[in-house]
Amino acid sequence: MRKLVEAFRNIFATPDLRKRVLFTLSLLAVYRLGAFIPTPGINTDALQSLFERNRGSVLGIIDLFSGGNFRRLTIFALGIMPYITSSIILQLLVVVWPYLERLQKEGELGRRKITQYTRYLTIILSAFQSFAIARTLESQSLGGGSLVYHPGVRFMLMTMLTLTTGSAFIMWLGEQISDRGIGNGMSLIIFAGIIVGLPRAVNDLWDKAVNGQWGSFTGIALIALLVLMAAVVAFIVFVEGGQRRIPVQYAKRVMGRKVMGGQMTYLPLRVNSGGVIPPIFASSLLTFPQTLALLFQSRSLFFERFGKTIQWGEPLYTVIYVALIVFFAFFYVGIIFNPTELADNMRKYGGFVPGIRPGRNTSEYINKILSRLTLVGGIYLALVCLIPEWMISGIHLQHLPIWLGGNWFDTHMWRFVLDGLNVQFYFGGTSLLIVVGVAMDTVQQLEAQLVMRNYEGFVRKGRVRSRRG
Repeated sequence: MRKLVEAFRNIFATPDLRKRVLFTLSLLAVYRLGAFIPTPGINTDALQSLFERNRGSVLGIIDLFSGGNFRRLTIFALGIMPYITSSIILQLLVVVWPYLERLQKEGELGRRKITQYTRYLTIILSAFQSFAIARTLESQSLGGGSLVYHPGVRFMLMTMLTLTTGSAFIMWLGEQISDRGIGNGMSLIIFAGIIVGLPRAVNDLWDKAVNGQWGSFTGIALIALLVLMAAVVAFIVFVEGGQRRIPVQYAKRVMGRKVMGGQMTYLPLRVNSGGVIPPIFASSLLTFPQTLALLFQSRSLFFERFGKTIQWGEPLYTVIYVALIVFFAFFYVGIIFNPTELADNMRKYGGFVPGIRPGRNTSEYINKILSRLTLVGGIYLALVCLIPEWMISGIHLQHLPIWLGGNWFDTHMWRFVLDGLNVQFYFGGTSLLIVVGVAMDTVQQLEAQLVMRNYEGFVRKGRVRSRRG
C-alpha cells in the first residue's frame, strides 16, 4: 500500500506527468457531464421502459459503448460507436484499395490523411444513425403513448444535429486525450462509460441478496459469483501478460577495433496481440443487422424473426460473435505485424533464429507461431466475452430447431443454464475485458513515464509488460 501511495505521489510531483493526468481526468469529466444533458423532445420515462422490454438486443450493445447515454438518449447517445465503425471500414479498405494502401506506407503524413477520412466517415455514419434513431422513436409506441412529444421534421432535424454533434465532440475528446493526456483516448472514454455502471451492478446484487433471489441458495450463489468474477479478472490479467519468446542470435561483427553483436535476445510474441480491439470490432459490426431488424421488425415478419435470432444468448448470435472475434484477431495482427519484413530486418543486421535459415524460412517459422498464438488468443477472447453474458441471459439452446435438439435441451437442460441467472455480473464479457485491458494499458504507460523520470513505478519487481508487445 505504501508503494502505491508513493507512486501516486511521484505522478503528481512531476509537472509534465501531473499535467497529462489532470488533463485526461478533466476531459473524462466533460464526457460524463454530457450524460446528464438530454436530447430535446424525448419522453425519457417511456424510453426507459422500451429498454427494459428490449434488454439483450442491439439497444443494450449500443448503450454499453455509450456509457449508458443511449438509454437516456443524451447528447452523447451515439457514443464512440460511429468512430469505431469508421475505423473498421477504413482498415478493411486499406487492404483492398491501393490508394489507401499507398497512404498507409507514406508514414505519418499518410496516417494523418487516413485519420481525416475516418473523421469524415464518422460524421456521415453519425448522421445516418441519428436519422434512423429519430425515425424509430417516432414509429415506436409504448402503452398507447408516444416516445416523442412533437414528432415531425423539426424533431428529426434537431435529433440529427444534436446526436451528430455529440458524436463528433466525443471523437475530438478522444483524440485530445491520446495526444495530450495518458493512454488511448477512445479506449479510456469507453472505460469511463462502463465503469460508472459498477454502483448499479453492486446495488443489483445487494437487492437480490436482500430479497433472496435464489431462495436458500442465495448466499452460495453470491459467493460463487464473486469468486468467478475474481477468477475471470485474474485469468484476463494472466493471459494478457503471456507471451511466446523466440530466441534470436546476432552474429559477431568487427567494426574497426570493436566487436559488435554476438548477444542472444528474444522476439516476444503476445498471446493476445489484438488486445480489446477484436471484441469491440465484432460488437460494433453486429449492430448493423440488429439495427436493421429493430427498424423493420414492425413492418416485416422476416425481420422480426431475424431480430430474435441474433439477440444475446441466441445460438446464431454466439456463432457469429465468435467467428467475428477470431476473424478480427487475425485481421488486426495481420495489419500490425509483418513476419516477412521482420525476417528481412533480422537478416540485414545479422540476426537469426537458432536452427532456422534466415530469410523466407524465418518468416514462415514466425508466421506459423504467430498464427497459433492468434488462434488461441481469439478463442480466449471469445470465452471471456461469452461466459459472463451466458450467466446474465443464458444459452438459449431450446431455441434451436428440432433437428438440432432444441426440444431435448428444453426438456432435459437446467433452466438457469438456458435462461441465465438474471444478474448484473459486474459487467458483460466484452465490457469486463475492456475495463481490465484498458486499466493494464494505462498503468503500463504511467509506469513507463515514471521509470523514464527515474522514479519507482507501481510494482516492486519487474515491470508491467505492455499489451502491445
